[in-house]
Amino acid sequence: MEKVAAQVATNITWHGGNVSREEREQLTKQKGFTIWFTGLSASGKSTIAVALEHFLLERGVTAYRLDGDNIRFGLNKNLGFSPEDRTENIRRIAEVARLFADATVVALTSFISPYIADRNAARALHEASGIPFIEVYVDVPIEVAETRDPKGLYKKARAGEIKDFTGINAPYEPPQKPEIHLRNVDLSVEDAAKQIYDYLVSKELVTA
Repeated sequence: MEKVAAQVATNITWHGGNVSREEREQLTKQKGFTIWFTGLSASGKSTIAVALEHFLLERGVTAYRLDGDNIRFGLNKNLGFSPEDRTENIRRIAEVARLFADATVVALTSFISPYIADRNAARALHEASGIPFIEVYVDVPIEVAETRDPKGLYKKARAGEIKDFTGINAPYEPPQKPEIHLRNVDLSVEDAAKQIYDYLVSKELVTA
């Protein structure tokens, strides 16, 4: 897996700018950070991220949502679902989210991101740049996810039509210490978004 992220380009030099993050935050009047939604397919990650994006924008906070499926139509369209490709998928989106956050945009990422090591690598990337990283575990039992199954993917996986499907024939490693743990069985989308917003206010990342 390490070869996927190996530095290949040579004869390159980082070109710094003249605007510090502190100056950018003062000018944009907000802080940038990443909210990383993780959980099984059909757990509600994307639905909550959509609601939270709108919730933040209504309150004057610039936010942008990076969705797992959407990214695979463009930036990551050359990646499949092997363990190596999943790791590269998360590495790329972690880099993109960090750039958004560095520009003082709130990046909302909704990716299954099944491996603890990959999520930890995304966190370390942000922490090395001094950017807050908030992991949100959208937790539902697989039985509940299967009953939802809006895309019919679990049914196909059970029938052997999809290989490497998380929760069926590929593993999901739950977060050990997420900043926010949403048990999304009877939780409304609005309440989930509000819980996250309240956390952001408590950490002074946004103002009430």
